[in-house]
Amino acid sequence: MDKIIKAHKAEYGVKPDVIASAPGRFHLCGEHTWFFRDKTLSMAVNLPVYVAASKNSDSTLKINFIQVDEKKKCHLSSLKYKKEDKWANSVKAIFFGFQACGFNLDGLDITISSDILPQAGFGISTAIKVACAWVVREVCNLKCTDAQIFQVFNKANRQFLNVDNLAADYYATVYSKEDSFVLTDYATKSYDLLPFPFKDKTVLLTDASVPRIVTWNEESLLQPENVLLLGELKNRKSNVYGGWAYEEDSSEVNEVLSVASEETKHRLQCIMYEHKSVLDCVKAIKNNDFAWFARAVSKSHEHLRDLYEVSCPEIDWIIKRIQELDEHPDDLRTPVNCGRITGKGFGRGVYSILRNQDIEKYKERLCEYERIFGFTASTYEVKPAGGVHLL
Repeated sequence: MDKIIKAHKAEYGVKPDVIASAPGRFHLCGEHTWFFRDKTLSMAVNLPVYVAASKNSDSTLKINFIQVDEKKKCHLSSLKYKKEDKWANSVKAIFFGFQACGFNLDGLDITISSDILPQAGFGISTAIKVACAWVVREVCNLKCTDAQIFQVFNKANRQFLNVDNLAADYYATVYSKEDSFVLTDYATKSYDLLPFPFKDKTVLLTDASVPRIVTWNEESLLQPENVLLLGELKNRKSNVYGGWAYEEDSSEVNEVLSVASEETKHRLQCIMYEHKSVLDCVKAIKNNDFAWFARAVSKSHEHLRDLYEVSCPEIDWIIKRIQELDEHPDDLRTPVNCGRITGKGFGRGVYSILRNQDIEKYKERLCEYERIFGFTASTYEVKPAGGVHLL
């Protein structure tokens, strides 16, 4: 708080009128399944982004990101996406979204503070957008409901940033509570909060620092014909969360997916397995059964690695070291630690949920990682956090 107030006053000559804080977040499983109306399990974490704002008199948007040591300026009447603006596009997108939804905005001076930078892949860009939306609504005194703000997010993403609007990102950042998971159901466009039961464990996020090199275009999978194929394999089941599950008979699955190419078939199978992983995680959370939860997480990583092909040798090496922390790593029935790639894939993010006694051992393994691969991994010990709020 002191840092951002001091920086804001130094840059703009006044103290901020409003400061908002929004949490970082990561997805535990299901983040690649939204297009198929499946489910995503997420966690907001105490890696906060702070956004401070005050009005100015010249209808301009001025932005100062403290840790990046960059400043941007543009007029509200000529907001444009510029590749070179990187992080600043997230802020401009929110102003664009409000205007596209019919709101009149004042010129604002904005200061951003975040110890974790957006490229780490832990939801920092989303946190910037959400915190900006909250300060804009407050400073400009907008009569704007949360439902309307979600319309702002939608227009900001689709029309300004030209990216998909992923509800799980925003539900986690807006509605999360401390000590909770956030479960997004894309079929019903709703979310649930599940209590975090594993009190004897520590959650670590690891930025593997691997440059993200995309090896295939996920957009190629997100086609209506693939939605129809998986729709044929959905069965109503009253005894599972959400009321349905995918067909598990391999002959039936192979017959329905036989019209797809081998690569597409594998990736659609991964979507199906991911849905089951989410359901297994939900059941394990409700039963406080960490071994069950860990098995589902491990299976999820294997499917993303082998079928969806979004992992890389560096990430897989880290996951293997996590598994080796168990006394009996070959006993797959009762794992006491787990980890998985998280985010878009192709590098960068890993989460792990570890016994407290294994944290230092894990960090020692990451020293080996740097010697082997040449990348310096950064770790963050995190806890489930509450959603966006004004300070």
